[in-house]
Amino acid sequence: MKDTLYPWLEHQLTHLLTQKGHAWLLQGPSGLGQYELALHLAKAWLCEKPQPKGACHHCSSCHGFDVRTNPDFFALMPEVEMIELEWPMNDKTVRELDKKERKPSKEIKVEACRELITFSHSTRSGLTGKVAMVYPAERMNPITANSLLKTLEEPPEGFRFVLSTSASHLLLPTIRSRCQVYTMAWPSPEESLQWLSDKGLSAEHAQVWLQATGNRAVDALEMAHHSGLRPEDWQRLPESLASGSLSLLKEFSAPQTVHLLQKVCFDMLRVANGTQPRYFNAKGLPKGASIAALSEWSKSLLTSAQTAQHPYNLGLLQEALVSQARHYMAQR
Repeated sequence: MKDTLYPWLEHQLTHLLTQKGHAWLLQGPSGLGQYELALHLAKAWLCEKPQPKGACHHCSSCHGFDVRTNPDFFALMPEVEMIELEWPMNDKTVRELDKKERKPSKEIKVEACRELITFSHSTRSGLTGKVAMVYPAERMNPITANSLLKTLEEPPEGFRFVLSTSASHLLLPTIRSRCQVYTMAWPSPEESLQWLSDKGLSAEHAQVWLQATGNRAVDALEMAHHSGLRPEDWQRLPESLASGSLSLLKEFSAPQTVHLLQKVCFDMLRVANGTQPRYFNAKGLPKGASIAALSEWSKSLLTSAQTAQHPYNLGLLQEALVSQARHYMAQR
């Protein structure tokens, strides 16, 4: 199966398989494996020969998961996620996107939710029921979420849900109240470092990227391969920003740039308050900025985060953000 079950998820899957309930909400920060756990839970629920630790991976149902064609499983996701994770979409959507009539949706559309509701009432193909996975669940807009409520609360017999999110606070309270909530467990630093080592990172580099992502191993691997930065670049990034340089930001989008600056600001605030930084080495952080200035910068970055998805000129936006960063970093 292409969707790997990370080592720290194995005991969590085993635990969830002993629990009862027709609707589960897997919640926690990004990088812990919510999607992978949700998918393996659904696969085990539909497996013809389930094992205590999960699916058998050999029956026809499991094969259907592996090739994305299990007729008793429905993936409710934004179109951008469906494309990235290689899930099939209906013919109408495929035609629209192929003809470039519109861009793939970043939200879970109400039309897809209606398809799910119709699917829930259709005859099942196997012996173990039907399952719907909603990921990322916070991408449901209010119309979509409200359309799902009745089926989520009273699904047809044998129908189960697994919702997965890294931002549960964005879900409607009515969605959360209809689910049994499971909070993802963090892997230990040793588990994370071992996994990153198994993926080919040196111990030194793994440590840098793990710190850069707040100890989120999956995000650390993503940064190592796709950030465009070397570990030494990451460590000197705060000083580079303080000098007004944009050179290390060229591979980052607008939202990523704002998020990166928030990490720098957060760590500088921690050091200014006498605690250890979370994302950077303390030696590489500029010193001396006042707590008042850093707090003001933090507020400004929150405002920038709310508009970072807008189609601004990226270069001009980054230039403005770095100029602002340099200003606040220099305030004593």
